[in-house]
Amino acid sequence: MVMSIIYGIIALSLLILVHELGHFLMARLANVKVLTFSLGFGKKLLSFRRGETEYALSMVPLGGYVKLLGESPEEEVQEEDIPRSYAHKPPFVKILIAFSGPFFNLIFAALLFYVVFVSGYNVLSTKVGSVEKGYPAYEAGIKEGDIIVNIEGKEIREWSDIMETMAEAQSGPLRFTVKRNGSLVDMAIIPKETESKNIFGEPIRRKVIGITASSEMVSKKDTLIGATTKAVYQTYNLSKITVLGIVKLIMGSISPKNVGGPLLILEVAGKQAKEGVTSLIYFVAIISINLGIINLLPIPILDGGHILFHIIEIVTRRKMSQRWMDIAQKVGMGILVAVMVLAFFNDIMRIFVG
Repeated sequence: MVMSIIYGIIALSLLILVHELGHFLMARLANVKVLTFSLGFGKKLLSFRRGETEYALSMVPLGGYVKLLGESPEEEVQEEDIPRSYAHKPPFVKILIAFSGPFFNLIFAALLFYVVFVSGYNVLSTKVGSVEKGYPAYEAGIKEGDIIVNIEGKEIREWSDIMETMAEAQSGPLRFTVKRNGSLVDMAIIPKETESKNIFGEPIRRKVIGITASSEMVSKKDTLIGATTKAVYQTYNLSKITVLGIVKLIMGSISPKNVGGPLLILEVAGKQAKEGVTSLIYFVAIISINLGIINLLPIPILDGGHILFHIIEIVTRRKMSQRWMDIAQKVGMGILVAVMVLAFFNDIMRIFVG
């Protein structure tokens, strides 16, 4: 448990550092003076100053912040500092600064995926673990231990290739080639459509033939170019799934019980670390995507809320009144607190109740 907490805190701190680094670098690029760069909230445990910026490590490791000159409405800005004041920058510059944090999380996720894909990772082999009676594979003669090497002329290298090929195939028989005792055996199998559930718990129709994978794993390593393409696609695909998940949660299609928080991250990070560095890196990449997407939600107090305010300013050509900004911030804080309470409650129920 202690190691899980340590791994979890390290993972969260790294992702927060990347997020805040995005804001920091864009602010510097836009010639906005950065007063403080803090990893964590609350009381500062360690701090040092380099140039015009104070760098700090604070007590609560569940976030971080970059304090910019002129960011607070009540802050007085000296006349000579106005060109470097956040408040005096045009809206599109503020949007870039707000967007850069989540964007860095997505870029970091792609980088982590790239490291995994190029260094090597394990995937399920195409060896058949079991064959269910009464299903097409059993009727066609597939046996436990067979190795599927080809479907409809497409080479099959890992178990996910089987699922993808069957999902893309037209209705009718599929030509399977399996390796059995060193020999190749051809057979025609007509997949059966069954109803199951997707990752959101929604009913879907999918093609099955009645086989399961064995526990045999094979090592896979992508080329430098192949890993780049795959990392970008993986980041895009998981980002899309995250957005769909949030939309379905808001619409009520997904139970609020699926919302997880820091305790769940600590628990899973520990488990992934036990499975190996590759599993931990992959998990951190997924959390980085979640952190980036969630921060882009148009909720006041989050980066997405700030972006929304600045878009409104561009459209209306006038700033929102401070009164409405304060009200929106309080509403945003209320939403955020409610979600955090729900996440902590779900985490506690998972860990202690099961």
